[in-house]
Amino acid sequence: MKEIRAIIRPKRLSQLREALRDISHFPGVTVFRGEGFTAPESIDRRSLRAELTDFTDKILVSVIARDEMVDTITEVIMRECRTSQIGDGLIWVMPVISVQRIRDGHWLQANETGIECVSTHSDTV
Repeated sequence: MKEIRAIIRPKRLSQLREALRDISHFPGVTVFRGEGFTAPESIDRRSLRAELTDFTDKILVSVIARDEMVDTITEVIMRECRTSQIGDGLIWVMPVISVQRIRDGHWLQANETGIECVSTHSDTV
């Protein structure tokens, strides 16, 4: 399993959500709202000062999915969120070692159609 994370512009969230829903067996998405700034090398010093002192609204989306879905999900994010302007955001992918559902303590793993329960863990903290 992998976690796909992307920082995107807030105005792109609605269209991204709809496009992700169209992916067969899409596992779901978590959305975090925050603020950030971009400091690319190509920006001039005057613009850089404004960029570094003024945070802009950003959205962080997180998807835990089967390895085979990573390319499809990242392609959808790129297609729906790219404006070709500074501040479009980033996408990165990280391995997921294990997933345990808080509600019932079940350990989850990826299968052909999604993420399924594989065992019960009843230890309490």
